[in-house]
Amino acid sequence: MLQLQQRLAALKYYPGPADGSFGSDTEEAVWAFQETQGLPTTGAVGPATTAALADPRSPAVLVPGGGSTRVEVNLADEVLVLYQGGEVALISHVSSGGGYYFCSPGGGCGYAITPTGDFQTTTFMPGWVTVPLGEMYNPVFFIGTAFAIHGDTYVPLQPVSHGCIRIPMDIAQFFHTMVPTPGTPVYVRG
Repeated sequence: MLQLQQRLAALKYYPGPADGSFGSDTEEAVWAFQETQGLPTTGAVGPATTAALADPRSPAVLVPGGGSTRVEVNLADEVLVLYQGGEVALISHVSSGGGYYFCSPGGGCGYAITPTGDFQTTTFMPGWVTVPLGEMYNPVFFIGTAFAIHGDTYVPLQPVSHGCIRIPMDIAQFFHTMVPTPGTPVYVRG
């Protein structure tokens, strides 16, 4: 297990502390790895995942020339890739907009869709932030103060958010320190 964690960390997935324990941080890193490799996201490290760990492919580049420091969110794979200095610095599993219809407590209704396009970080707010649709942890906003990349205690394999990009809590602890705000390009592609 320790070798798995060390390998994932070397490949820029975040498995949590290299302690030899297969906890939720390691499982989420395995999910992200399997998502970028086109493997079934089981969380289990079977023969196909083991082979891919030995000879992994890089995550798909969504915006070649998009800037040396940028965030790319691949909605098709449910993966976020952070580049610093033109190199992959972090790869994370995410959960994006679930596509369901909802009504907010303030009265507005709509579909839970994560917008695609070219954006920039606008604001970072530390800690738990209460918004009309609930709470988000350490949000880095990329469309005003409506859509953010933020931590959540529930980041399942399927898209379930109202439209934000949910990242695991362990990654939300430090993600904002890696992304200059405001002004870092955020590219969201379907």
